Parts: sequence; C-alpha cells; structure tokens
Amino acid sequence: MTRRMDMRKKIIIVGGVAGGASAAARLRRLDEECEIILLEKGPYVSFANCGLPYYIGGVIEDRDQLFVQTAERMMQRFAMDIRVRHEVLQVLPEKKSVVIFDHQNQVQYEETYDSLVLSPGSKPLQPAIKGLTESQNIFTVWTVPDVDQIKAYLDKYKSQHAVVIGGGFIGLEMAENFHHLGLKVTIIEMAEQVMAPLDYEMAMLVHHHLLSKDVQLYLNNAVQFFEPIQNKNKTKIHLQSGSVLEGDIIVLCIGVKPNTDFLKESGIDLNVRGGIKVNKHMETSVPDIYAVGDAVEVTDFITKMPAMIPLAGPANKQGRIVANQIMGRTEAYEGTQGTSIVKVFNQTVATTGANEKTLKQYQIPYSISLTESNSHANYYPGATPMIMKLLFSPKDGKILGAQIVGEDGVDKRIDVIATALRWGATVEDLEQLELAYAPPYGAAKDPVNMAGYVANNIYKGDVIPAFYHEIQDLDPVKTLILDIREKDERNLGYIIGSLHIPLGQLRQKINQLPRNKEIIIYCRSGARSYLACLILMQNEFENVRNLLGGYEFYQVINKTKKELRGTIH
Repeated sequence: MTRRMDMRKKIIIVGGVAGGASAAARLRRLDEECEIILLEKGPYVSFANCGLPYYIGGVIEDRDQLFVQTAERMMQRFAMDIRVRHEVLQVLPEKKSVVIFDHQNQVQYEETYDSLVLSPGSKPLQPAIKGLTESQNIFTVWTVPDVDQIKAYLDKYKSQHAVVIGGGFIGLEMAENFHHLGLKVTIIEMAEQVMAPLDYEMAMLVHHHLLSKDVQLYLNNAVQFFEPIQNKNKTKIHLQSGSVLEGDIIVLCIGVKPNTDFLKESGIDLNVRGGIKVNKHMETSVPDIYAVGDAVEVTDFITKMPAMIPLAGPANKQGRIVANQIMGRTEAYEGTQGTSIVKVFNQTVATTGANEKTLKQYQIPYSISLTESNSHANYYPGATPMIMKLLFSPKDGKILGAQIVGEDGVDKRIDVIATALRWGATVEDLEQLELAYAPPYGAAKDPVNMAGYVANNIYKGDVIPAFYHEIQDLDPVKTLILDIREKDERNLGYIIGSLHIPLGQLRQKINQLPRNKEIIIYCRSGARSYLACLILMQNEFENVRNLLGGYEFYQVINKTKKELRGTIH
C-alpha cells in the first residue's frame, strides 16, 4: 500500500510531453490526495514528437492522432491542475516557489511547491548563420505548431525541392517524408556521415540506400550563409565548400539543446551544455527539486560517464522514478544505453550501447564482429538481409554495443540485444538464447544467435578478423588475399590482386598457398571464408584472417565512396 501523507502535498511539474506527463500520472496513481499542478509552456500537454515528420509526409493523416493526451482528458482522469501556455520564468528555491507567466491572460504570478519536477525538454539548435532569420522558408520540426507551419507552407507554395540540414534521426525522417510527398530531397551534413550513433562503415550502408532513392548528399559540408531570393519563396544555400544550392523549403535538424535558460539563476547545478545535473534518484543539487527528460545529464550505461541522450523511453522511466521518490519509494535510474531505431525509406537502422567512437574516446578495449543474416528462413518468401555489428569486451566477452541495418526484423533483434546488454550478458550468452522460430519470422539459428556464434569465435581466438578498411593498405609482399567464392560470383566482381580458389577446391590446392605470408580470406558474407580459415589453420597456416562482412560489404562501401565523390565538394 502507498504511504499516506500526513498533510496534502503540493507538487509542481514544469513541462509535459513524456517525462512530466509520466510523472504526473504516476503521482496521482500513488496518492489520491496530493495537489498536482502541471505547467506547460506550449499549447499541448502531451504529443507524439516522434510522429511529427510522418504527419508532414501524410503517412499519419489525422492531426488528432499526434496527441497522446489532451489537458482536458488528463485533468478529468487524474484530477490534476493542468495549465497550458503557462511558462515558468524563474525558480526560487529559497522561497520554494516558481515565477510563472500566463501567456493566455498576459499575467505574471508566483506559485509555491513542496516538490518541484523539472521536465522542460529541449529545443532545436538555431545557429547564428547570416540570412537564417530573413528567410521565410526555413523551419524546425519539434512541436505541433512547427509542423502546422510547414504543412501550411507546403500547401500554399507547392514546393518542389526540400533541403534538410542535418542527417540525424529527425533529418532522415524528414528526408523520407518530403520524398514521399514527391519533392526532390537534399541532405547537408557537417560530419562525414549521417546518423552519428552509427560507426562509419554502418553509416555507409545508409548512404548507399539514400543514394538509391535519389537523395542528394552533401557530407563534410556546412552552411556558410543563407541568401533569400526575393519574391520567389526560395533561398540560396551557400556551403563552406563554395557550392550553392537553391531550396524551396529548408528544415534545420542539426540537434537540440536543453531548455534550461530559466534555471541559470536558480542555484541548480547545470553542465556546460545547460543540462541539469541529477543523481541516480533524479534529484538535482537543490533539495525537493527533481529533473527528468531531454534536459537532464544522465550516466551512459556503458562508459559510466556523464552524457546527454534525449530519448522518449528513458524520459518516461525517469518520470515514474521521480514520482516514486516523491512518494517515499526509493528507486534509482541506472543509466541510458541509447537504444534507438529509425526508418529510412525501406531500411531500418537501430543501435544500442556504445559505438567505436565512444569506446575509443574513453579508452575502453573492444572487439568487433560483423554478420549478415536473413530476417527469416531463407526458403520462406520475402527474406531480406540485415547487417549486424557487435562490439564486445575482449576481456570477458560482455556486450558493449550493437548496430543493425536491414529491412525486416531489425527491431526485435536490437531489442533482444539491448535487453541482454542491460543485464550484463556476454557474446556466449547470445549463443544460448532460445528465441521464437517459425519460417515467416526467423530461423532456427536466429540472427542474434549467429552474431553470438561469430563474436564468440573471435573472443575465444578461433578466428582472427580482418576489416574492410585494411585492404587498400596491404603489402602484397607480406599478405595474400584469397577469394574462395565460386567462379560465377567472382565474375561479378572481386578484390583486385586476390587469388581465386573456390572453397570446394581449397584442400586439394592448399599447397599452392604461401606459408610465409599473412592470408586474408573472403567470400560473399564471411561465412564460407570462416570455414576456409579453419581449414588453413588446422593445416598449420599460422597467420590467417577472415574478412568481416565479406566481399558484399566491402564492395558496397567502396562503391558508395565513389558515388559520394560526386556530391561531396
């Protein structure tokens, strides 16, 4: 039973959407008597941020579907005081009060609290670029009013060319939805790749897919300034490379920052980015003040370092934890592992845990495996391939991170690995998982099991991996590249300088291979070349490696690099 409070407690929540609304609902479930006031700066208390691009693209047709809860429904169901268009201007901890501006009635007032929950969220970055504010066709995508403006603009001016600045989750979703509307689409990204949580080679798979959809990519490039074209509802975009593009509609998707300017004089500890510092109970540095959601600095689950990871799932969990804390139920938030997924046209891209960049930054040792598996049994129609990258500890085999790019079945595989990672599982544990199998849904050896097998082979030293980026720098005097595919496969393409011996002939021709050289073996995906490695190693070849991902992976990356040369300036 919930502990009854000795007196009616007054709780103010700043911000709704995910974390704030979750905390409010949980508070009421735990205590029927407490006074709950939820203050929301915008007009809507709880809406689906992640659905906004799909409403612009017409995939979600009904605007009302974007609203998870309305203020009216929440007030009726949970008996709480919800005030939309009420902005908190200041927090005064010494008085245990907040200063509020009511935008509807243009009135400023003060409200006291016993406990305060901060869920102010984040806002899109808008850099100080010349011409940005003068251009009438540049938008951000963060709130319902944002998408209302974009929809109205598209309806009025019948745009033909959309330019998306930023290749993160929202940028890619906007690119797809503009394409769905029939617009020509260009993505400009300052980094060398889209999707920062992906490692470079996995992002190259996404680049390849985007190019196949006629999306133009400008990578390693940034906007220098905007030049509005008078009376044409267009804007010229001048890039740092000197290239100039012309866009009918431009969307900024370059990241977000915590919405915490109102806290700067509050005495609450903030990090250099403005993120609210909290402990594992989501308590700030000031007593009786808690914080959740996009605006808080969390602990990275893998590195154990402070991080800003704005995701809806963690925000909801944090809201529940704060409500429990306020009501005397001690509970801890153990960190964010960054599990995320995005649809990019026909592809699904998913990640969990750390990537190579992060592990290198914090000098955490890691090993890599790369596997290609079909989404379900090969013999059942409609199976599609997925590429799965695992990062794991060479010391104990614990999973550190995973990235998957494919079409079908990516979601359930990343969720399985995310669950395993959360509980400290090893790559050997992935081998042991018993997962649901029927031909339309999976395989007797699920892609997660296969990833575990390959990773565990590497962990135990049964096979030594080679990587696509090593190939171009190999010395032919010291290294032989061996192609063990069939003749018809080789006729479609091969690694220049490689020796061809089909796997079925390898034992008979084994004496043709030099024993004084390193031998890197490849097939289409890495499965048959693993067998070839074992054959050579058991015949006392001492320096043999298997090319992870095989020729298919190597060829896609190199082909995409060449195609990108026409768009990177």
